[in-house]
Amino acid sequence: MERLLSILREVHDPRDINARHDCCAMLFVSLMATLCGAKSCVDIADFCAANCEDIAEIVDLQHGAPNHDCFSRLFRLLDPEELSRALAAFAEAFREGLGLGPVRGVVAIDGKRMRRAYDRGRSHMPALMVSVWNAETRLSLAAQEGADGNEVAATLKVLKSLDLKGCDVTADALHCNPAMAEAVLARRGAYALKLKGNNGPLRACAKKAFEAADREGGGVFAETLETAHDRTEHRRLSLTPPPQDAPPFPGLALFARIENERTPLGKKSKPRVHYIEVSRKMPPRKWLDVVREHWGVENHIHWPLDVVLTRMTRAPERTTRHSIFR
Repeated sequence: MERLLSILREVHDPRDINARHDCCAMLFVSLMATLCGAKSCVDIADFCAANCEDIAEIVDLQHGAPNHDCFSRLFRLLDPEELSRALAAFAEAFREGLGLGPVRGVVAIDGKRMRRAYDRGRSHMPALMVSVWNAETRLSLAAQEGADGNEVAATLKVLKSLDLKGCDVTADALHCNPAMAEAVLARRGAYALKLKGNNGPLRACAKKAFEAADREGGGVFAETLETAHDRTEHRRLSLTPPPQDAPPFPGLALFARIENERTPLGKKSKPRVHYIEVSRKMPPRKWLDVVREHWGVENHIHWPLDVVLTRMTRAPERTTRHSIFR
């Protein structure tokens, strides 16, 4: 904790010498409150007042909880660039404090419309947030708002801040474009991008390649069979190299085909086929695991945003939902 606080102490206090509340303490409170859902200086002040005794055991609150005007004045005067660097260093130190090394494993990228997060009169256009999720540590690596709903541009922007060496980056068909592939490769990662009709020539090429492989006895594959939640699901992933006349795509090493057959209890099966392009040669079983782990971004980020936090905002006691100590 002391290391984390030392990073915040390095932020220059722009206020007059007679300021009563410690700048580091206010930044720490603001960070904790924001992580608990605070969206304004009033929310931050409420959070601090509700947890003043517990927070005072960590940082200096000699003069009690600052009010919302104190927080507002501080943030109006702070240097945004300096604060951004401090928060980045804070996040890195926090990760190290948890005993986590460099990012590795599956890094899933997906965009999500934030329910009820819209300006008055614009309920049809809630804010878009792109999340970058590390499946191995179950931690969010980064998030970026999509200006004007442009998920691709937001993803390319957030990738510039990441080191993806040795990681397998997964994304849906929206991100199956050369710019995305080049961005992942530039950050020293590998990609697994879903193929759909928005990239017609490449998808047709993948389909043709697997048809040729099937006529020759099929390529390498791996399969799993799972029974849970009143259904049985059979998955089979096959790999085949792209043909020589395949449309150019940065780093493309293999095509993957996932044949998924889900049979609900007492109902007919629902077969589906998906195509994926990958940039690294690995056994099919490993790619099958990579594709499955992509859904962690849905279960561990999007679900809490849609369900858990929505319920919290409806809590009758305002201070209860901001408390992390009780």
